[in-house]
Amino acid sequence: MTAPPRPQAVATVLVDDAQLRVTRYDFAPGAETGWHVHGMDYVITTVTDCVLELELPGGETTRSEVPAGSAYRRPVGTEHNVINGGEKAMSFVEVELKG
Repeated sequence: MTAPPRPQAVATVLVDDAQLRVTRYDFAPGAETGWHVHGMDYVITTVTDCVLELELPGGETTRSEVPAGSAYRRPVGTEHNVINGGEKAMSFVEVELKG
């Protein structure tokens, strides 16, 4: 038996120019981005408190609680599925660096 599909996070592109792309992601509880590989280095800044569940290649899942206003960066090639593991809606802004 397969699990029912998760709702999808809503991605809203705020800026997309020659230097960077800025996207806001809004997640209902349990929503996901779907599997993806980042084609650029990127920075995440949380708008709300976020409970991030990350499904990783090889079947591993990690969970972290990231307070609103926090930031972190990851390199090109990062592969994962991001899931809202909390009971409240969550949002973050991703800035992709085009080089």
